[in-house]
Amino acid sequence: MGHTHTDNRGHHHHHHHQPRAVSLNRIFTAGIALNVGFVLAEFGAGFWFGSLGLLSDAGHNLSDVASLVLAMLAFRLAKAGPTTNYTYGLKKSTVLVSLLNAVILLIAVGIIISESIDKFLHPQPVEGGVIAWIAGIGVLVNGFTARLFLKDKDSDLNVKGAYLHMAADALVSVGVVVSGIIIMYTGWYVIDPVIGILIALVIVYSTWGLLRDSLRLSLDGVPSGVNLPEIEKIITSVRGVENVHHLHVWPISTTETALTAHIVLSDISRMEEIKEEVKQELSHTGIQHATLESELPGRDCSGGCG
Repeated sequence: MGHTHTDNRGHHHHHHHQPRAVSLNRIFTAGIALNVGFVLAEFGAGFWFGSLGLLSDAGHNLSDVASLVLAMLAFRLAKAGPTTNYTYGLKKSTVLVSLLNAVILLIAVGIIISESIDKFLHPQPVEGGVIAWIAGIGVLVNGFTARLFLKDKDSDLNVKGAYLHMAADALVSVGVVVSGIIIMYTGWYVIDPVIGILIALVIVYSTWGLLRDSLRLSLDGVPSGVNLPEIEKIITSVRGVENVHHLHVWPISTTETALTAHIVLSDISRMEEIKEEVKQELSHTGIQHATLESELPGRDCSGGCG
């Protein structure tokens, strides 16, 4: 009986996310379309004006399109139902993609730094005005796409990855605009690599959190929003629970968290009722999948029954 109740609640939970899923899907699609258009325009202009800066920026923007496609793919895969081989479905792919996205961002930073050092050592004349104009469009495209992800970036690491890629790119484009304008008025070509290196450092700083969190989730670490001592306190505060042990919390995806625990009950006849109440309390902390093993007081579990 208790089980049906849990299922129902999970069902409502699912419906609650439906509108958000639809809107995020649209946001990903719009972001990808916008950025593909911009990459094509930037490649064209880079070839036409023979600007290495524009071509490398277009290449960088192309890595963004790839990261958006990856994030959208993970978002779709997370909806796949459980199978006999993947009993949680493919939800964990969201964690792997967020890790991959953090790595892609850091590789992009490496490329920006090495190109900047190269330009610094061998400064080349560039068409400042043209570069500033095209990068200005980039600021708008990337800034607008980043703005689309802003609202959901703290609820899902994948959305955060997409947001960081776009925000980093908007920043790169701002740098290109600034260097384009300075070059146009002063002919001081060395400003281009200097700004490139500064931007790379800012991107490393903002990506570090994404890398750390996605690594932690890949290793089945406790998600950053979950406080284990707090969870213990919540479980033992339920009337009838004497204590809790063998407590494990891990991510199923970038948005779903699971828990298993052994709870010692003072009154085994109220077992279903107590379990239901514990699950109810845990659902308020964002733990949607709780599996509880109940025990009688005095039973020694040190032999490793969990």
